[in-house]
Amino acid sequence: MSRPGADRLLPSLPHPLGAHWDGRGTHFAVFSENAERIELCLFDSTGRHETARLAMPECTDGTWHGYLPGAGPGTLYGYRAYGPYDPVNGQRFNANKLLLDPYARKLAGTIRWHDALYGYRVGGPRADLSFDRRNSADFMPKGVVVDDRFDWSGDHPPRVPWAETVIYEMSVKGYSRLRQEFEGHDRGTFGALGHARSIDYLRRLGVTAVELLPVHAFARDRHLLEQNLSNYWGYNTLAYFAPDPAYLSDGTLGQIKWAVRQLHAAGIEVILDVVYNHTCEGSELGPTLSLRGLDNPTYYRLLEDNRRHYINDTGCGNTVNFSHPRVIQLVMDSLRYWASEFHIDGFRFDLGVTLGREAHGFDPGSGFFDALMQDPQLRGLKLISEPWDIGPGGYQIGNHPPGFAEWNGKFRDDVRRYWKGDAGMRGPLAARLQGSAEMFDHHRRRPWASVNFVTAHDGFTLQDLVSYDAKHNEANGEGNRDGTDHNDSRNWGVEGPSDDPAILAQRERIKRSLLATLMVSQGTPMLLSGDELGQTQDGNNNTYCQDNEIAWLDWSLLSSPRGAALRDFVAKLIALRRAHASFQGHYFQHARIEVAPGLKDISWFDERGTELCQADWDNGNARLLGLRRAIALGHGRIEIAILLFNADGEAHQFRLPEPRLEYRLLLNTDDPAAAEQAVSEGLWTIPAYSMAALVAQPSEEQLASLQWEQMPEPQVDRAEMSTLGEAA
Repeated sequence: MSRPGADRLLPSLPHPLGAHWDGRGTHFAVFSENAERIELCLFDSTGRHETARLAMPECTDGTWHGYLPGAGPGTLYGYRAYGPYDPVNGQRFNANKLLLDPYARKLAGTIRWHDALYGYRVGGPRADLSFDRRNSADFMPKGVVVDDRFDWSGDHPPRVPWAETVIYEMSVKGYSRLRQEFEGHDRGTFGALGHARSIDYLRRLGVTAVELLPVHAFARDRHLLEQNLSNYWGYNTLAYFAPDPAYLSDGTLGQIKWAVRQLHAAGIEVILDVVYNHTCEGSELGPTLSLRGLDNPTYYRLLEDNRRHYINDTGCGNTVNFSHPRVIQLVMDSLRYWASEFHIDGFRFDLGVTLGREAHGFDPGSGFFDALMQDPQLRGLKLISEPWDIGPGGYQIGNHPPGFAEWNGKFRDDVRRYWKGDAGMRGPLAARLQGSAEMFDHHRRRPWASVNFVTAHDGFTLQDLVSYDAKHNEANGEGNRDGTDHNDSRNWGVEGPSDDPAILAQRERIKRSLLATLMVSQGTPMLLSGDELGQTQDGNNNTYCQDNEIAWLDWSLLSSPRGAALRDFVAKLIALRRAHASFQGHYFQHARIEVAPGLKDISWFDERGTELCQADWDNGNARLLGLRRAIALGHGRIEIAILLFNADGEAHQFRLPEPRLEYRLLLNTDDPAAAEQAVSEGLWTIPAYSMAALVAQPSEEQLASLQWEQMPEPQVDRAEMSTLGEAA
């Protein structure tokens, strides 16, 4: 660590924010428009001894700034902010509390929970109105001045087109913590993620992007640690620029950059799940760690009629104030930092609706969205929103600005309900297969805007989805009250594990049908890490606090015949999706385009080969569905795909629509090991709870030579016919 060569800060410019080393010293700048004085606090290399407190010499437009000669990489620091402690009016300054720089790029140490971390004297119904004078420095992590240099030569971000993207959602820690091939110190870190074995597995699986659960430094909740539990998912952010130290086996930022470069070399993009909607400081009863102590009413949204309390649209105690330009700057600077310094390819915004909230509610033209969508560095990255929060009007799926993709929770729910046998799911399934056009087909958006998933980190794994009728979260210590009760799951005969061959076979069949539906649906598919192996969490659908074997990926499943077979099936699905444009969805199909004379780009039929009418869509007992897609491939060739779905308990024979073509059966979820085969007959049997995909690629000349007939229409008035959007 470089030792400062001065006992006071020198005047400097008010930008950039954060701590920046220039080769001779370090420039420090932090924003607080309401503070009366800010001190820079320096620490020795252990972080335990405060060696200096230096007053920031200047404040320009709310930015406190100064330059410290001799301070270089490795310097440990924090801030103290002086001002009124007036919780009723939203002010919570307490200079006894060491504050983490919101722009700190690396942390030394972790939070050590102690009552001194709180700005008030803990205890009592109105405790937060009191004032605590204990120094919190011993219990706080410190910011570290860094040297960001890294040799990126040879790195080429894959820039995978959205229509070809397949996302693999994973935890950096959970993915490799139990994988024995890695050195013990690397397991659960970027050191393992960037390892050749990890990347080879992902490449062979065929995914094009990894979406990492939060890697920003986060707090391990005090109440969880007191129960011998810990925050596993990481949705409790402490620092927006610094990675969590636990994910760096060598302690350097370069390890993340190395891992990203290795993934890029394999054609795999890196998307970060980011949590800008709230921080780990929680409600008014939470600790004072950073933003609260620097400028509480600037950084957080407070109740207008009682500024002692926080608006809680996130359900996490506080809501970051995106109505303030300096908060927008903080988040934009963070995003640009990760994009430029770590070559990150995209971001998934947790509770994205919160980021678009203005005083009147959610606004797709909010200040933050406008700033993001015009930014020349960020607008070309993959931007994904979780389109809900718990505030007023909090469900905003399909309402984000063009350029965003959105997690489609309706896809998850409808596909689950269809395959577990619920009534009335023919229309909803059809809509989900076609990119949920009723939600996303506006402002010239594309089907990729719908991020389709059957499972995600929050909820059942795929194995548990077919093994449990109800959640089993007893291990979380909340009496099984946490986690959703609406899982749309089915155990198929027994709750939990089973040795019954019939039950096991049925569960595997349903899993394959769910996965296949995901991969042939238009939109962007997202696969949960471990689902390809049959990962179970013992029925726990809320493993946020299970940083242990319950949630970590069990790699022993890969050596089991069932796990290996499922992995191979998923790899086959992804390869089929990549090979066939009709599975990807380059535009929304509404049967308005003729790909060839008499051949619409999409049509729907039943087991009779007859086009569906409104009465067919309204038939709540119908569990069979046929779909024909046609797409021009160029150079005079056309691809026609037939998808046949049977969520009934009996096998059914489908009559394929005319004209008779040379199809090949590519996929059969009842017999996943079956080789591709030619289908020349006009009838095909689909076993119970399974689906099949057939593809033909005739030339335009071949189609023209056929006696083309329109698909037989049902014997109803044309007035009863309906488009897919109307039916669904």
